Amino acid sequence: MPHPVASAGVALLVLILATGAAAQTSEGLSPTLAAIKSSHVVHLGYRESSPPFSFLDQANRPIGYSLELCEAVVDEIGVEVDDPNLKIEYVKVTSDDRIQAVLQNKIDLECGSTTANAERARQVAFSPLMFVAGTKLMVPKASNVQSVADLKGKTVVVTKGTTNEQAMHNADKKFALGLNVITAADHEQSYQTLVDGKADAFATDDILLYGLIARHKSQDKFRVTGDYLSYDPYGIMFRKGEPQLSAVVERTFRKLGSNHDLVPLYNKWFMSRLPTGERLNVAISPQLEDGFKAMDDSPVGNN
Repeated sequence: MPHPVASAGVALLVLILATGAAAQTSEGLSPTLAAIKSSHVVHLGYRESSPPFSFLDQANRPIGYSLELCEAVVDEIGVEVDDPNLKIEYVKVTSDDRIQAVLQNKIDLECGSTTANAERARQVAFSPLMFVAGTKLMVPKASNVQSVADLKGKTVVVTKGTTNEQAMHNADKKFALGLNVITAADHEQSYQTLVDGKADAFATDDILLYGLIARHKSQDKFRVTGDYLSYDPYGIMFRKGEPQLSAVVERTFRKLGSNHDLVPLYNKWFMSRLPTGERLNVAISPQLEDGFKAMDDSPVGNN
């Protein structure tokens, strides 16, 4: 179902892509690219429990849709710095420390489930649109909660440092709900808080809720409900003020778009069975399909 502010969100992403003044090193490379060329290593930030974007497989290896996009960016960085054998080092981040990890040079690309918004764009840069989500509620199957209005006086768990936390505080004020909003360190802990009966609902992006339900095979225990409480366009995060790095990221998406690889990549992670066994069956949204078409520079794509 198209979201009424989808076009505004896409426009916002265009603004977000604008980066600050160019920073170049003596090698003629921007600082991040120069550091990668010198060390031959790209540091990718991953999340432990954000399926299918960024999560651990049975062998505790980071996998996911966002990581596969980041790995394509690494290939393009290799072209830019003339090093086809760059090594990837995976660095665990959380929703609370991911922005600092970028700012403090702990990671070069953040490959998770991060909403690109104007507030964050003051600190970091974002890739083109890779997904569109929105805040919804996970509640027990037997719960009488159908919408946020039904949460009056109840406890809601959110993951610390997410846009969903702010969305719930906004809803609390708007509808005078008297909510008790509690936080957990990551999505898995938020989910467990609901399982343990310590919250009446878990609020986060709808796709992450579906991913957690599928991963835990808990379709008979929990359901996702309510209208969207926020609009959340996802992007890969990296350091701002580096137009050369931004151009490499953009070029990666345009190559994938022009080769018509973006929709198959989406289907691999959202429609097909995941390496961990579950299947989400979440069809691509019209907004994301339009975003992917905008990345297609091929002659056919421009017809």
